[in-house]
Amino acid sequence: MFDRLSDGFNNALRKLSGKGNISESNVREAMEEVRTALLEADVEYGVVEQFCDEVLRDALGRDVTQSLQPGQEMIGIVHRKLVELLGGDPDAESGLAPGDAGPDILRISPGPTIVMMCGLQGSGKTTTCGKLAGWLKKRGRSVMLCAADLQRPAAIEQLETVARQADTELPGSARVLFHGEPERAKAYGQAVGVAVEVCQNALRRARAEGIDTLILDTAGRLHVNDELMDELHKVNRTLTPHQIFLVVDAMTGQDAVRSAKAFHERLAIDGVVMTKFDSDTRGGAAISVKRVTGAPLRFVGIGEKLDALEAFHPERMAGRILGMGDVVSLVEKAQEQVNEEDAKKLEAKMAKGELTMDDFLKQMKTLRRMGPLRQIMGMLPGVGSALKDINIDEKHMDRIEAMIESMTPRERAKPDVINLSRRKRVASGSGVKVDEVGGLVKQFGVINKLTKTMAGMSGSQKAAAAREFSGAGGMAGMQGLPSLAGKGSTKAKSRGVKKRKPKKR
Repeated sequence: MFDRLSDGFNNALRKLSGKGNISESNVREAMEEVRTALLEADVEYGVVEQFCDEVLRDALGRDVTQSLQPGQEMIGIVHRKLVELLGGDPDAESGLAPGDAGPDILRISPGPTIVMMCGLQGSGKTTTCGKLAGWLKKRGRSVMLCAADLQRPAAIEQLETVARQADTELPGSARVLFHGEPERAKAYGQAVGVAVEVCQNALRRARAEGIDTLILDTAGRLHVNDELMDELHKVNRTLTPHQIFLVVDAMTGQDAVRSAKAFHERLAIDGVVMTKFDSDTRGGAAISVKRVTGAPLRFVGIGEKLDALEAFHPERMAGRILGMGDVVSLVEKAQEQVNEEDAKKLEAKMAKGELTMDDFLKQMKTLRRMGPLRQIMGMLPGVGSALKDINIDEKHMDRIEAMIESMTPRERAKPDVINLSRRKRVASGSGVKVDEVGGLVKQFGVINKLTKTMAGMSGSQKAAAAREFSGAGGMAGMQGLPSLAGKGSTKAKSRGVKKRKPKKR
């Protein structure tokens, strides 16, 4: 989402590299580039002007720290202001920053915590209710989803389906229940208060069953109007929800910010949930929403699946925008997917050079559950900008999975037995070329030997071996990284391939 903006910030800060001090002229030159990048990213004009003025005011006259260069000093200033702009507290040393959406804001004792979800039609509100339920379930919180949208056709059935999927398909032992009264939808046109009664019934049931969180999926409209707000006000007055979240679509750009501002002025929302955050949008809405509306961005939807919801951390997002990566989020994603006991067993097998194709397949699937490969690699410092011109082909990973799954149990345990006839069978079963099967087997053998060799090495020796292995196309080739580049990226395709000298005749 922030690729263009990241390029703009990097170009601006690069202009300060090599300077002896931070002067007004070089700062203003850099900030002009930042201003252009923000406007091109569809950030609201007033927000852009205020942000640039604040950075200028903080930077001008500041002496460069002895251990830093002007460019590095400026990155610190911009990062601090960017965190503030995104809704966080750059001075928070521990705990949750105001813009963060940790478990504490959704944990009321005695329960249940009541969360009212509102938004315009088409913003993804009902699906987001299911995603939030899954997010809470992973953290041990039981959830009840209440279908308070009695106007939209099939809204009740959709939420029931979403609740069932969150309960059965997402990790966690906590329950996800559904409360809906489809027969009451027929009386909806007679009185707005019907939706309020449904919410009251859901609350009574949630208390009786000891549910931790009650999520109210209220009705949406095509625009902010008196009828919509009247219903929301009645639900708000009657149930007094602990959190009111507005769901907006990132694809609508500044329209999302304007609707959020209108809702906040009339309802005093506690936070914004932005869907389609992983889409190819310019990101201006995410940056503008806190400054324009006064309501922080709490969660972001990063995909279509029910587990594709993340708490929004301003400091981490600021780091991503400035190319500093987001290692904390990467580690959290890994911890959610990796079993510590399994990891120790795998480490022992690698040390003995006994890694099997089944082990590799399991690890690859774990990696893919963490999210799209581009997104995961973009969390590594300095990697995001290197990926912007590379077309990462996730289907290549599908082909590797298909090849391994087409092998017999013996072939997965002992890939050395895969001769030409077996390669042909595996290629036929997985729909790939015979050479691809051979390449996978060969590179798997190389990495198995390398991991065994590295087991007894020191840290510096391991680093040197890894660099040598990477240069030879080792694991990168095994995971298909050289062929992840698009057709126009010859350099990426040829990485790690040594040219052979012609034989003398």
